Amino acid sequence: MATPNGHFAPITTKTLQLGARQTLLSCIFAAQTQYNKNLITSNMTQQHITGLTPQQVAESRAKHGANVLTPPEKEPLWKQFLEKFTDPLIIILMIAGALSIGISLYERFGLGEGAEVFFEPVGIFVAIFLATGLAFYFELQADKEFTILNQVNDDEMVEVIRDGNATHIARRDVVVGDVVVINTGEEVPADGDLITAVSLAVDESTLTGEPLCRKSTDEKDFDTNATFATNHVLKGTKVMEGHGLMQVTAVGDHTEQGKVFEAVQIDSSVKTPLNEQLDGLGDLITKVSYGIAALIVVGRVIMCFVGGLEINGVNVPGMELFTTSAGIAAFIAYLLQTFMIAVTLIVVAVPEGLPMAVTLSLAYSMRRMLKTNNLVRKMHACETMGATTVICTDKTGTLTQNQMHVDEFKVYGQAAEAMIAEGIATNSTAELDFSNKSKPNVLGNPTEGALLLWLNDHGTDYRTLREGAKVVEELPFSTERKYMATVVQSAAVPGKRMLYVKGAPEIVYALCHTAEVKLDELNAQLLSWQNRAMRTLGFAWTEVAEGEEPIKDGKVACASLRFVAAAAIADPVRSDVPAAVKECINAGISIKIVTGDTPGTAKEIGRQIGLWQDTDNDSHIITGPEFAALSDQELEARINDLKIIARARPMDKKRLVETLQRKGQVVAVTGDGTNDAPALKAAHVGLSMGDGTSVAKEASDITIIDNSFSSIGKAVMWGRSLYQNIQRFLLFQLTVNVTACLLVLCGAFMGTESPLTVTQMLWINLIMDTFAAMALASLPPSESVMLEKPRDRKAFILNREMLGEIVGVGGFFFVMLLALLYIFQHADITQLTDLWRLQLSAKGHVTPYELTLLFTIFVMTHFFYLFNARAFHTGRSALHFKGCKGLLVIALIILIGQVIMVEIPGIQQFFNVTGLKPIDWVIIIIGSSLVLWVRELWHAIRK
Repeated sequence: MATPNGHFAPITTKTLQLGARQTLLSCIFAAQTQYNKNLITSNMTQQHITGLTPQQVAESRAKHGANVLTPPEKEPLWKQFLEKFTDPLIIILMIAGALSIGISLYERFGLGEGAEVFFEPVGIFVAIFLATGLAFYFELQADKEFTILNQVNDDEMVEVIRDGNATHIARRDVVVGDVVVINTGEEVPADGDLITAVSLAVDESTLTGEPLCRKSTDEKDFDTNATFATNHVLKGTKVMEGHGLMQVTAVGDHTEQGKVFEAVQIDSSVKTPLNEQLDGLGDLITKVSYGIAALIVVGRVIMCFVGGLEINGVNVPGMELFTTSAGIAAFIAYLLQTFMIAVTLIVVAVPEGLPMAVTLSLAYSMRRMLKTNNLVRKMHACETMGATTVICTDKTGTLTQNQMHVDEFKVYGQAAEAMIAEGIATNSTAELDFSNKSKPNVLGNPTEGALLLWLNDHGTDYRTLREGAKVVEELPFSTERKYMATVVQSAAVPGKRMLYVKGAPEIVYALCHTAEVKLDELNAQLLSWQNRAMRTLGFAWTEVAEGEEPIKDGKVACASLRFVAAAAIADPVRSDVPAAVKECINAGISIKIVTGDTPGTAKEIGRQIGLWQDTDNDSHIITGPEFAALSDQELEARINDLKIIARARPMDKKRLVETLQRKGQVVAVTGDGTNDAPALKAAHVGLSMGDGTSVAKEASDITIIDNSFSSIGKAVMWGRSLYQNIQRFLLFQLTVNVTACLLVLCGAFMGTESPLTVTQMLWINLIMDTFAAMALASLPPSESVMLEKPRDRKAFILNREMLGEIVGVGGFFFVMLLALLYIFQHADITQLTDLWRLQLSAKGHVTPYELTLLFTIFVMTHFFYLFNARAFHTGRSALHFKGCKGLLVIALIILIGQVIMVEIPGIQQFFNVTGLKPIDWVIIIIGSSLVLWVRELWHAIRK
């Protein structure tokens, strides 16, 4: 109802009670709707507001469009799939596959060999489609989950005035020129100018970082320093208290929110560290394999000219080959065989399993990271988090709880608790929503809501107090007065009228006639709270005498007012944040806070989370205007020292990110507001919050579902562990490839065929490596990675230790296999025990049984080396299997697969092998396992 001075009195549950079990929230909105209709009628009468006619609505929509943000145009699925083939290693594989098809066609139709020659190219293309298909599938699934998380309800109803009537329409149907009613708790549906504003405050943090901006149509209340005009409201912002009428000036893409959203669609993405590393690895493999292939061609041609060729049992010198047609034909056949060997080496050199390993690692991490509240939209973001060197974070909701709480409430003198509670409950415009049983939610002013939560925590229901006390008169808060006052027919002092005043402590204290605290003591207390980044409030009351007017001319006019209490209210730091920040700092990651808060508040939050130290000074903090005034060169000189940017404006964070990137940093950015979207898009990894705006989430790579900074630390841990898993796979597969390549190379100059057939190479290069990719990709993350510094993004993915092990172990395996091949050529080995009484003779033919022994020894030595690769860079034993169930299962599959391949008839013929004797299996397994035991012994000695 209207109060004597024309203001709307707070709604009480007694007035609104519709039933014993009906929620307070529904009552409040019902009463507010009725009041707003009365207000609309009043305004329409006084200002002749009739709104748009149906014809004007149609014309406006045709001219300015619908009130929706145009979603980014997505490429068709077929194009998204084809993009997966642009990976450099996939390109190398496709080239190798094409060459392999050529060889297979020649072997099948030129040399008359069986259809098994096509297994190699089939295997290569299976690897290609598995890697690209898995990457496409998992990103598609993540996008679906993201769409569900980020649904925007454009059909939500809003109240407008059209054709002289108040009516409800969908938000999407609002047009330029519409007159819209806005109330507490509602989201502003479009940009517009205010027609009326009653105690109106708006949360503009999604655009400017400001959680509470006072809005008014009175010019004397205009804030000239405000980011947006005091009489202007913006789409996507939320009304925290009060109500008003606005006339729409922009809708959809033309709003401030829409402009930021459109800017985000400009692809300013940068190459990720993993992309750079794989590009470099692809270049290296290409150069090395093609270089060796060229040496083979040149070397064998030289050998031909020096040693000649055998034609019909007669050796023909090199130059004489070209004197006869038979010699020319023999040379062409020899040259073609040489090219086939060179291409085979290229095929062997390319790590078919690497794209699969990368894809599986990223996909596995995507799924597991979701359990740690990280919804990954783009696969690369998993690994890029591990390379992060700087995190630029906002404050509200990420570092803090985004809910005001009373930190300290100080009562002076012998003030009655009942009167304090009644004053808080009645002298307030906020409400609590109790529909969430775990904790109430604040509706309205967050600061006033904190006081109601404080009452609730102390077992006092503010609704009961409001029911018991009848509001007589109310003086709303204004930026000019800096206090609010309410006169009630008190229940705490039956039969008496009480005046309750609440506001800025220094202002309220000045209004008082008596106080139980001296001004110096109060100021000292206030300064202590303000230094801790807290908001302060002062409380006063008095009994109103009969016939006295406590409020006159919009001011408190009661001489007997008594100052009774003061409170400190803060948005507390999340309990898990200090430990998470410490973890990131220990991991060598710099953290920079970017916030719209004052420097004092930002600095205090930085101190509480462990970022701001006593040794820090003004060079470590800067304000938005100061930041904007710096030239690019000046900013680059200061950028590494900055820890806090206070009073930041929307584009400051984006400039910060781009400057850090120019300095070679890998940057992750957190944000939940529309104003954060440009920076989220520009960063290497954008981290949006689960309850952030749709614009922010659309621009991000990862969505932190629980809004917690600690989840960011987990993402870094996953990223670093993932990169190490990829390194472990490379260590394993390149060791296999070095061994195989050297065998092919050796065979090329020895004049012997490769001891490994095409189908055997298929098992080694594709099946075994694919299983190894699955095993090493599924290794769990290790918390120890957070004790290391971020890796140098320019450092090659194959470090010196890895290269040494690849060459050393691969070379050792090659020498061992070459020695066995030599023995098999010069001795008749029927089982491995024959090696104990070895007698070498002239070079002979290697039997299928001996080739099977060689193939099985090759596989089993690398089988045991898989465990060594798994333990690389962990500092642990290779026999440490905690959390590695997947590795053990896959290792068992490889072992059983090898036994089945060698021992099962039918499969034997496919792989050109014969069954082995039990004693051979025992000797091979024990002898090959030395690979593992020697590593364990060396590990123990080093420890």
